[in-house]
Order: sequence, then C-alpha cells, then structure tokens
Amino acid sequence: MEIMQIIGLGIVVTILILVIRQQRPEFALLLSLGLSVMIFLLVAGKISLILDLFNDLANRANVNQLYLNTVLKIIGIAYISEFGAQICRDAGESAVAGKIELAGKILILVLAVPIIAVVLDTIAKLLP
Repeated sequence: MEIMQIIGLGIVVTILILVIRQQRPEFALLLSLGLSVMIFLLVAGKISLILDLFNDLANRANVNQLYLNTVLKIIGIAYISEFGAQICRDAGESAVAGKIELAGKILILVLAVPIIAVVLDTIAKLLP
C-alpha cells in the first residue's frame, strides 16, 4: 500500500528534520523540499489515471474539451499553489506563502470567468 510508504517516509524525514534543524536549519529545509518532491513523484503516476478517467467521462457526457481542460488547470493551480505555499511556510516565510496563495486564487478566478459566463448565459436563456 503506497500510503504506508509515504507515511513511513514522512515520519523518518520528520525525525531527521527535528534532529538536524537545531544544528543546520538550511539542511532541514532541503530535507523537507526533497521529501515533497519524492512524495510528488510517488503519486505522479496516479495523476495520469485520473486525467484519463476525466477525459473518458467528458467524452461520454459530450462535454466540451475546453471546459474540462479549464477545470483541470484550475485544480492544478490549486494544488501547485498550495504546495509552494507550504514549502514557504516550512522555510518560515508565511508572508511569501500568503502571496503565493493569493496569486493562485486570482489565476483560478481568471480561468473560471469563461465558465461562469457560459453558466450565466445558459441561466439567462432559461428565464422568460
């Protein structure tokens, strides 16, 4: 079970970080960043399975591929901005983390505008 590997790896690296942080805080940050990359690589294969499933569902439902791609980009921005913000928080830079999260939210809103416009247009056509 992959989650057990991830949890085990996380616990081991956390213990190492706690021991190393007192002597060499810069190495603790590098360990944290390395763990983040390793976990991402462990789950990266699953992402392609999810994308294939979404594409299959969109094709069955005759959903415009543009909308699916936009939703997937929004999900990607959310995950990536959260990942970047957590790394900044680990480094003690909460202000930078907040700016990354704000930028992610703004980019999500920018991508969502065309979808919101289509939904509002559809609602307007349904009303008398």
